Amino acid sequence: MGVDKMGELRGTHVPVLLERCLELLAPACELPGAVHVDFTLGLGGHAEAFLDRFPDLVLIGLDRDQEALAHSRHRLARFADRTHLVHAVFDELPDVLADLGHPVFHSGLFDLGVSSLQLDEPDRGFAYAQDAPLDMRMDQSQGVTAEEVVNTYEPGELVRVLRVYGEERFATRVVSAIVKERKQARITSSARLADLVRDAIPAAARRTGGNPAKRTFQALRIEVNGELAAVESAVPSALDSLAPKGRLVVMSYQSLEDRIVKRAIAARARSTGPIDLPVELPGTGPSLRLLTRGSEPPSAAEVAANPRAASVKLRAVERTEERK
Repeated sequence: MGVDKMGELRGTHVPVLLERCLELLAPACELPGAVHVDFTLGLGGHAEAFLDRFPDLVLIGLDRDQEALAHSRHRLARFADRTHLVHAVFDELPDVLADLGHPVFHSGLFDLGVSSLQLDEPDRGFAYAQDAPLDMRMDQSQGVTAEEVVNTYEPGELVRVLRVYGEERFATRVVSAIVKERKQARITSSARLADLVRDAIPAAARRTGGNPAKRTFQALRIEVNGELAAVESAVPSALDSLAPKGRLVVMSYQSLEDRIVKRAIAARARSTGPIDLPVELPGTGPSLRLLTRGSEPPSAAEVAANPRAASVKLRAVERTEERK
């Protein structure tokens, strides 16, 4: 599995909202001694652009996917003197910063969800449109697979996973079909699972909303990788480690992630002091300034150029000055 040219790896990898991310994070990347954290390094498209644009910037790139790290090391080799690429889940940032001797970081980017590499590689089992073993682990060196979840979870627990993480209205019907099938033979194929889901969902509901397996596959991926729990701890932790005047951009692709991000930001973007006082008490003011009004969607031009950007919601904040 080779890398021939930059960007020509299993098709063309187009970083989502690249110019907007560069624009929002530029003031932080230009701070003296700036450290930029790419929490979801993936194929390194965003990271490469930041290193190109800001020649003094130091990059810390995190990814739980060893294959992604290997590709990024190749892609970013010319910047090796100012990059640290680390095999870690993004909620491990405090330990990574401590190991590298950086008390804070100045610019950060979360590009949540499944990466282009994982979607485009058939043997990873993320995509319902092609047949593959049911794996779905972002870190293939550890953890349970989607096959284990589908074949061993109690029906009630499986319904909960599909309903909560996939927002699947027909979770009970889908799980009934899965349980019936797995009594006959173990479900090991993504194509077989996609067929089961499609057949379990009423015909009228299949006519809209794209592939009916999308919600089930999303739910299994989130469960296998503990994604929401990682986001729940990682975003507040990142905000705590952000330097004064530092900036953070978070891109989410589904409502459950975005809700967690919104809640973490809102808690720090408002005063914690009594509302009836004429002046702010020391230490009770907001620690964040919002750089976007709510969540920012992609433009029509962005979606046309990069269809995977269609569902993205971008939020950006700046850490206010530390109070004396």
